[in-house]
Amino acid sequence: MSWYNRNVDVSEMLNQTFTRVTSDIETVTFENDTVRYVLYHDQDCCESVVVEEIIGDLEDLENLPLLIAREDTNVEDPGTCNSESYTWTFYNFATYKGYVTIRFLGESNGYYSEDVYCRKEEL
Repeated sequence: MSWYNRNVDVSEMLNQTFTRVTSDIETVTFENDTVRYVLYHDQDCCESVVVEEIIGDLEDLENLPLLIAREDTNVEDPGTCNSESYTWTFYNFATYKGYVTIRFLGESNGYYSEDVYCRKEEL
């Protein structure tokens, strides 16, 4: 397997078809036979970035081209945060079958990144 990693804009995923879309507490992965995209954050010591919520069914994003692939952020107080700094990162995806919003919450003491990245891996 030949591959390389690089961060890309999530809009690069538009019109692509993925055979498998999976999630855990820290990442969301979209893949097919030739490429894998991973939404992730490189954790550091004084921060936390997690998948807080998925609205919709990830299976709706499989086996059909993505018609929407968009990232939005918001720094409003989530009401549940005890950290000095926080960032919401929303990913919105859709196919003809359905619409999915993935919400990451990043928290830190203000000195560390709370950003979510989209890594592309060529398979």
